[in-house]
Amino acid sequence: MSGYISSEKDDSLAQELVSPLTAKRRLFAYGMNGLSLILSLLAFFPLGSILWEILSRGISGLRTEMFYRPLIENGFANAILGTILMVGIGAFLSIPVGIMTGIFLSEFGKTNKLTRIVRFLNSILTGVPSIVVGMFAYGVIVLLTKKFSAIAGGFALSVIMLPVIALTTEEALKLIPTHQRLASAALGGTRFQTTFRIVTKAAIPGITTGIALAIARASGETAPLIFTALFSQNWSDNLMSPTASLPVLIFNLYNNPDPEVSTLVWTTAIILLSLVLFFSLTSRLLTRKSRLN
Repeated sequence: MSGYISSEKDDSLAQELVSPLTAKRRLFAYGMNGLSLILSLLAFFPLGSILWEILSRGISGLRTEMFYRPLIENGFANAILGTILMVGIGAFLSIPVGIMTGIFLSEFGKTNKLTRIVRFLNSILTGVPSIVVGMFAYGVIVLLTKKFSAIAGGFALSVIMLPVIALTTEEALKLIPTHQRLASAALGGTRFQTTFRIVTKAAIPGITTGIALAIARASGETAPLIFTALFSQNWSDNLMSPTASLPVLIFNLYNNPDPEVSTLVWTTAIILLSLVLFFSLTSRLLTRKSRLN
């Protein structure tokens, strides 16, 4: 008798799943979809207006020689190279540490008292003003070496990038279903094998998104680089010398009343946005290829 009742319940449930939605529920779905579209357009409007303003003011100043001449020769190739160099140093220092921190918080430290401390410190670091990070890097690197340098700038950017990568990695790993971990354990996989071969591999898209966000934030930072890398009108001699960057270039030239200099500021902003877009698209492409393989 109980089996017959259970069979009737299953049949009714299946019937509900395949039956069309009622008019009330369809109206609610259409309303929510329309509201989501309107809110998305409202969120895109300020972003689109900023992009349009930058492009309309700076596109006229783009010249080919800007990409291979330093600032002293009316270009900003040294600032482009300096930005890529310091962001690369910051990524090199922060990505491994951030990913391993996120893995520890999500997979190995759930019942550990140290986890709460590390997560609390990460949360604090995400809210620390960038100028404070620059002062910290100044005290740790610049005062110790007696030099403004790309190394000091990259270190400051790594401190900014680290908590973003760690927290996004933790959240990406938490989204992986528990049954994948249990399936790996049932097949004889150890905890380390499950974490690094199953869970982390499945979370690569989310981890990559966090890395892209961290790089995007670091690419636009100005205050930490003023304290650490300073600026240079010409090519830098080495990693231990003052280094130019696009954000500091914009900061230095923004208040100049010369119209040509003002156009150069907006052109520099276009290049900076293009670099961030390039980093984001490259990370997405690499993630897609790894998933296909």
